[in-house]
Amino acid sequence: MIEAVQKTLQQYLADQVQAVERALDKWTPAESAEPQSIHTAMRYSLFAGGKRIRPVLAIAAAEAISDCPAGIEDAAATLELVHTYSLIHDDLPALDNDDLRRGRPTCHKVFGEAMAILAGDGLLTLAFEVLSRLPHRSAEQRIHMVQELSSAAGTVGGMIGGQVQDIEGEGRQPTAALLETIHKSKTGALLRASVRIGAIYAGANAEQLAALSEYGEHIGLAFQIVDDVLDMEESSEALGKTAGKDQAQQKITFPAVYGLERSRSMAEEERLAAHRALRIFDDRAERLRQIADFIVQRRA
Repeated sequence: MIEAVQKTLQQYLADQVQAVERALDKWTPAESAEPQSIHTAMRYSLFAGGKRIRPVLAIAAAEAISDCPAGIEDAAATLELVHTYSLIHDDLPALDNDDLRRGRPTCHKVFGEAMAILAGDGLLTLAFEVLSRLPHRSAEQRIHMVQELSSAAGTVGGMIGGQVQDIEGEGRQPTAALLETIHKSKTGALLRASVRIGAIYAGANAEQLAALSEYGEHIGLAFQIVDDVLDMEESSEALGKTAGKDQAQQKITFPAVYGLERSRSMAEEERLAAHRALRIFDDRAERLRQIADFIVQRRA
């Protein structure tokens, strides 16, 4: 029975990833579009693989509110545009200085630093163009989604702010307070925005949006805990990126503050809390429950 459910989830994930890939291909300029160099670099990183967890969360959240809202994959794709931009910039020599991402050379190793910076810029700005042009939603909904995504990617409690705190925290004494501040912003904000954007797209009411926001906060924290644990336990081949870099760079991580065993327990606590956050929903939110389980139980 467990295997059947897992197979069903894997098929669901595969189907949604295909829908997101089609949307990304539709909205992202072709490599033949001028200037070809920037579009080639953008597409190199954008179509390098990945689980597409953020857009899939947006789709699953929308489905918890309404039956298959038309065009949700377009809104969901904007989360992957922003996420990929962040990865390109994180890998740059001035930040995390990594040569490997999703199992192949990072954007700046293939196209040079200048083009990688611009490729990230291009993906970020494209995300907001897509949201502004969504054909199936009102201007008010489009504005609300733009606000959500820009805030999650920004400097005050958003991804950029978390990255700044992460950089400035290198080599400092790791504390629980600083750890929570960094990762609620750096990783958690965009994951929370993923479910909120899906909910807004589907016309969620205030109670539904609040519940999904709470769910997003818990899975965001769980995702980062598991990431930190895997960085210590898995190989570079399994992760598709350089393993052990957090420890080497003296990053403030969950294992550094709590140790591996407590970190694993915390991830499980967040998984259960994510399930509880969905208590107002019926079986329509079952995919979100399964995705929470997947996030915590993954090995790469």
